[in-house]
Amino acid sequence: MSPIVLTQLATGLGVLAGAALVKSVMDQKTMAGPFPRCPSCNGTGRVSCLCSRWSDGDTGCRTCSGSGRMACSSCGGSGTGRPLPAQLSVRTPNRPS
Repeated sequence: MSPIVLTQLATGLGVLAGAALVKSVMDQKTMAGPFPRCPSCNGTGRVSCLCSRWSDGDTGCRTCSGSGRMACSSCGGSGTGRPLPAQLSVRTPNRPS
C-alpha cells in the first residue's frame, strides 16, 4: 500500500474512534444536565407565539421575529426545568421560662 492510502486509512479510523467516544459519552449523560425537560415546551425552549393564534392566519411579531415561535415562559427558553430562587427561614418556637 502506498503511504497516502495508509494516511487516509489512519485518519478514517481516528474519526470513527472519536465518533464512538462522543456517542458513548452522549448516551451516558443527557444534554439537560441535572434538570429535567420542561413540560411546557418538551425541552425545545420554544412555544407557539400569541401572534400565531390570531384569526387572520398571519404570523410574525417582534416577540417571535416572524417565526411564530417564542421563548417558553416556563423555562425561559432553556428547555430544562430550573430551580426557583427561594429562601426558607426556620424559627424556633418561643418557650416560656
